[in-house]
Amino acid sequence: QLQLAESGGALVQAGGSLRLSCAASGRAPSNYDMAWFRQAPGKEREFVGHISWIGGSTAYADSVKGRFTISRDNTTNTMYLQMNSLKPEDTAVYYCAAKIPWETAYDYWGQGTQVTVSS
Repeated sequence: QLQLAESGGALVQAGGSLRLSCAASGRAPSNYDMAWFRQAPGKEREFVGHISWIGGSTAYADSVKGRFTISRDNTTNTMYLQMNSLKPEDTAVYYCAAKIPWETAYDYWGQGTQVTVSS
């Protein structure tokens, strides 16, 4: 079983930066692909980006490409989301998620952390 806990959400002005953290604990927490998702009020949850267990390769949604960066520290079992040049449309609850590398579905989810970007 894997437990995920996000932190770092805050109120920030447009153009600002914020770094979210996702701490993983439980069984072999570094052996999972991990991802960030977000959900804005009244909207469906959307994929933000992910980082693989093997090789640490990353991929991002077009809406955040060039502004957001995902990294992970397998020694502390923590994943990060560095968000720069924030826009009001980035306002959402941000969730971290994890999956076994050879599976398609993300089975493990955190509780979420609120990011609000004011204009």
